Amino acid sequence: MNRQAQAAVLFLLGASLLHAATTDLYLRYVKQGLRPLVLVSGAVLIAAALATAWYERRRARSRKQAQARHPDAEHPDADHAHPEPRISWLLVLPLLALILVAPPALGSYSATRTGTALQEPLAYPDLSAADPLPLDVVDYAGRAVYDHGRTLRDRRIQLTGFLALDRDGTPYLVRMALNCCAADAQPVKVALTGQVPPVLQPDTWLRVTGTYTPRRTKDPVNGGPIPFIEVTEAKPVAEPTDPYDESWNG
Repeated sequence: MNRQAQAAVLFLLGASLLHAATTDLYLRYVKQGLRPLVLVSGAVLIAAALATAWYERRRARSRKQAQARHPDAEHPDADHAHPEPRISWLLVLPLLALILVAPPALGSYSATRTGTALQEPLAYPDLSAADPLPLDVVDYAGRAVYDHGRTLRDRRIQLTGFLALDRDGTPYLVRMALNCCAADAQPVKVALTGQVPPVLQPDTWLRVTGTYTPRRTKDPVNGGPIPFIEVTEAKPVAEPTDPYDESWNG
């Protein structure tokens, strides 16, 4: 891989990052607030590629001029270095993956093999008077477990997440909580009871409406607490643009 090829790979990688950051593709990799850093990274890579190409072109021009003046002399810039190993072209594979394949968001496979990441909230902000009250899965679970449902009683609550089925068939509504990027995403689970749909397909996105119940269970993976919600209505919905829950501060 010579300097021109390196510059081309840098340019394509930078352009791919800019493309991801100017669309919603970047949300498959990092949280929403990191978009400016992705944009800056793409711009820096493109600048480095242009600088590399300019330097290499200038060096080649200088070498040609020196050879024209002294055709029998060896120019000090002559490249005697060993060629780069061909294995270095494997660096192109992540680039092709970024361009050609948009990875799916983490789903039920990860959720059922990872214990709930629910942690006690630092505070319980006041809730709106909306009916039904839309809440994040993380927010509902934190209030239900650690605040014992104090702010949830006598409210119709609406949650959105994807389905996961425990080993014994218990249905969970799940959101993968994101701290920084998809690599550190962990599930927060709410178990469903009441008028649950008779046919449950893992990874289906649902919007459920229901009420708080003090019933709880333990996550079979790590023993963490999983609250229930008493479902009164459940509707399939499209996967949201940002499938991860960023309200978690784990």
